[in-house]
Amino acid sequence: MAVTLKECLELQLLEVEMLLSMFPKKGEINLGEDAVPAVQRYLRNADGALPPQLEYSIALDVGEAKVKVELQVVLPHMYPHVAPQLFARSNALHRQQQLQLNTGLASHISSLDSGELRIYEAVQWVKDNSLTYLENTKISSESASKEVVVKETLHRMWIYSHHIYRQELRKKIFDCAKNLNLTGFCLTGKPGVICVEGLRENCEEFWRVIRYPNWKHISCKHVENIETEGSIDNLRLFHGFEDLQFQAHGDYGLRNDYHMDLGQFLEFLKQHQSGNIFQILFGVEGKLSDK
Repeated sequence: MAVTLKECLELQLLEVEMLLSMFPKKGEINLGEDAVPAVQRYLRNADGALPPQLEYSIALDVGEAKVKVELQVVLPHMYPHVAPQLFARSNALHRQQQLQLNTGLASHISSLDSGELRIYEAVQWVKDNSLTYLENTKISSESASKEVVVKETLHRMWIYSHHIYRQELRKKIFDCAKNLNLTGFCLTGKPGVICVEGLRENCEEFWRVIRYPNWKHISCKHVENIETEGSIDNLRLFHGFEDLQFQAHGDYGLRNDYHMDLGQFLEFLKQHQSGNIFQILFGVEGKLSDK
C-alpha cells in the first residue's frame, strides 16, 4: 500500500518527540522554534503549502573525554521512506577523518530498511564509531609532531541559477553556508548567482545539499582551487556570506519576474577581484557604463 505524505510527517514528529525525551538538556538538540509547529499546522490542514523540511542538530559527547560531535539532520518530506540527509562534524577531527566518518555513517544508514526511523540509529552509530576516527587523528598528530609544512587549499565555486526567489530556498542557502563555515554571497532575483568559498569538502557538501531534492535550473559554472602554506582565511575574497539584492527591472507581479541590474553586479565583482567571472557566468564581457 502506498505510503502517504501525512503518514511520513507524523512519523517524523514522533521521532523528534522521542529524541527530545532522550536528549532533554538545553543545547543537546537544536531545533528551530517553528519547525515542529509548521508540520503540525500542515497536518491539521493539508490543503495549505508544504511545511519546510525538518532540520535539526544533535550535540553528542563521545568517549570518556566527552569529545563534542554534532550530528546535523535534514529530513525530506517522505522520510523515513527516503533516506535522511546526515552530516557529522567535530573540531577534534581532521578533514580526512571527518570525511571517513561520514562515509561510514552513510554506508550504515543505507543498509537499513526503507521505512525505518533511522536518526536514533545514526546517533548510536556516531557514538560507537567516532572514537576510532578520533584515535586515528591522535596517532596521525603524534606521528607528525616534527615540524612539517601543511598546505591548505581554498575551494571557490561559482554557481548560476535561472532565478532565486523563494524565501525558503534563500534560508536554506544561508543556513547551509553558515553551518559549513563558507563565505561568499547569494544574488537574489533573475538571474540568481551564488559564490561559496572555503574547504573543498564543505563546498561540495553545500552544492549537494542545496540541489536536493529537485533544483533543476542550476549549474556550477566555475571552480577555483588555491593552495597555500598558511590559513585559507587569508585567501578568501569575502569576509562573510552576503545577501546581494541590487536594483531590479521588470514586472513585480505575482511571479516576481524581474531582472537584477547586472551593471551593479559587475561592479561588485570587480570590487572583489573577480571581474573575469562575469564573462564565465553570462558568456559576455562585462562593461561598466560611464558616469
